[in-house]
Amino acid sequence: MERIAIFGCGGFGREILPLARQHQARTGAGSASGIVFVSDTPSEIGTVQNGVEVISFDALITPAHRDRAVVVSLGSSAARRTLVQRCESEGLAFGSLTAGSHMSLDNVEIGEGAVFCDFSMCTSDIRIGRHFQCNIYSYVAHDCVIGDFVTFAPRVACNGRIVIEDDAYIGTGAVLKQGTPDKPLTIGKGAVIGMGAVVTKDVPPGVTVVGNPAAPMVKRPA
Repeated sequence: MERIAIFGCGGFGREILPLARQHQARTGAGSASGIVFVSDTPSEIGTVQNGVEVISFDALITPAHRDRAVVVSLGSSAARRTLVQRCESEGLAFGSLTAGSHMSLDNVEIGEGAVFCDFSMCTSDIRIGRHFQCNIYSYVAHDCVIGDFVTFAPRVACNGRIVIEDDAYIGTGAVLKQGTPDKPLTIGKGAVIGMGAVVTKDVPPGVTVVGNPAAPMVKRPA
């Protein structure tokens, strides 16, 4: 029986709670105590969110809870990485959550801590790093390589032969053009792809792009 701790009870944490319940049902761990939320916010600790108790990190590392598989729900790559490092420093283990409607087809390698929401898909010959988030209706197509702590918002279209480096954020409805065998499309480390962007060229590390075709965001004077 695997008990689960969802770190973060904000919007995405509550959205993936049903996935944790599905996981509990599949593994036969159906009691309410099988799942807890973990929070650092004093006003949340000790409350009940969507029928699930919210505990502190200090409680998580006690013998009563430290056997739980931790799923970090924060959408920010930097915040997610920080919480993962805290958990690692205490020797905690991580779990992954996959919706029943998700499909992973052939030769897909996925690192620990992943979350695949409903109607998401990975097709064939894909490598995905640690603590990936794939929101509803997003897909990863053939021959893609995705780094650690990458976040897909809903309806991301990640077409074939794309490299997405660590900590990148891909916004809602973004479309990434397919690369080629000799030149995959590359999204650099920490880059941000704005919602609805159509990415046809490589995006350098740390750059935010928006629009169709996607271009670096320029702040205009107020």
